[in-house]
Amino acid sequence: MTAFAFEAVYLARHGQTEWNLAGRRQGRMDSPLTDRGVRQVHRNARLTSHEPVDAIFASPLERARTSAEVFATALGLTVQLLDDLSEVDHGEWSGLTDGEIESGWPGEVAVRERDKYSYRFPGGESYADADSRAGRALASIARTGVRRPLLVSHEMIGRMLLKHLGRLDREAALRLSHPSDVVYCVGAAGQISRLSLDRAVGPA
Repeated sequence: MTAFAFEAVYLARHGQTEWNLAGRRQGRMDSPLTDRGVRQVHRNARLTSHEPVDAIFASPLERARTSAEVFATALGLTVQLLDDLSEVDHGEWSGLTDGEIESGWPGEVAVRERDKYSYRFPGGESYADADSRAGRALASIARTGVRRPLLVSHEMIGRMLLKHLGRLDREAALRLSHPSDVVYCVGAAGQISRLSLDRAVGPA
């Protein structure tokens, strides 16, 4: 695993979107935040406002960028967009529900379940592709000299960011989830925790 010279890295996911609620895969496509999603982002921004964040980097996708701006207001920082923080490209499955995918690609969901890391969405990316992007993103951020960045991105690319920062193997990383109402903090030694309302950091 590559070592990065961070004191801590904070990881936030965008707030809930309309397609999250409908069970549609977003990938590089977008849908607006729900009212609940907006509340989640403002709650997360209050959590991070007590932390020593020194920079904000975000996926350029609208749902992440909109969420990052809320954090920026709370922290008094500006948002720097980074393409490598974009969500895994779902290709031809973008915008579809699992039922629609099964109808159009019979058996492919089961095929993907057998090797999620290597499976590439038709016309899109795999977790392996995202793993490489996550490494590039962290290296690019490290080169700026910041020590305690907040990254606002997505669940799937977020798993690969946690893989690098937490020094996890691929199976452990794929088992992680990142709800929209959780902000993770990864310490310099790779320990993963989450911010809580009382400002204490509890185990992930």
